[in-house]
Amino acid sequence: MSAFTARPRTRLFAAATLALAALSLTACNDKLGVQDSGAASSDSSKVTTPAPSGTKTGQSGGNTSGGSSTGGSSTSGGTRSGGSKTSGGSGSTSGSTSGSGSSSSTKTVTCSGANTKVTAQPVSRPINHMLLTVTNTGSKTCNLYYYPAVNFGDAQSVPPVIKDSQPQAVTTLTPGQSGYAAVALAGGSDGSGTNGRTAKSLSVYFFDRNMNSISPAATPALPTKGVYVDDSLRVTYWLTSVQDALTY
Repeated sequence: MSAFTARPRTRLFAAATLALAALSLTACNDKLGVQDSGAASSDSSKVTTPAPSGTKTGQSGGNTSGGSSTGGSSTSGGTRSGGSKTSGGSGSTSGSTSGSGSSSSTKTVTCSGANTKVTAQPVSRPINHMLLTVTNTGSKTCNLYYYPAVNFGDAQSVPPVIKDSQPQAVTTLTPGQSGYAAVALAGGSDGSGTNGRTAKSLSVYFFDRNMNSISPAATPALPTKGVYVDDSLRVTYWLTSVQDALTY
């Protein structure tokens, strides 16, 4: 065999040997790769091992559900309490309405000849004085405003009031209660009265809050012989006692 022929064969043999070596390495790598994958899988199973323990912890967390139930019970209790408060408020409103009704039943009216009885009585002291007594005969409290507007006989005007006798408050009469006013008939404070005459009839008019004369008038009886009056005629305000009225 020639040298030329031997060289190609040698090269082919070497190439074949290299090819076999490469195949062996590949197979070996594949085997290692499988083993690595298996090892990874084994590690993965170890990582997942605590999972059941975690599940138990979750079951322990189930107590949280119990806590939620307790919270729900507390909320329910709060709702009942709120309802109770609402009911109490309603009762208070009812009480307020009742109070309002009571107030309207005590409303006062103005005293007049329609709801009072008036008497006229001459007195010995002070001299030349007469006492007017007005009694509430109605069912409601009435107010005696200002003073009596008296008219003796056919007089064209009413006498003036004694300003010093004005009370601090309006005289108010409950049913059955009386108020008083004095009439200075004649003579004046210095005995200088003029145009004296004898009056046998008397009309007593009342004023309202705005000082308007109101009807009907009261017509108390006078003594049979009448009473003597002159231009010094004066009256006091309506007062709560006989003593106060006869002071002037």
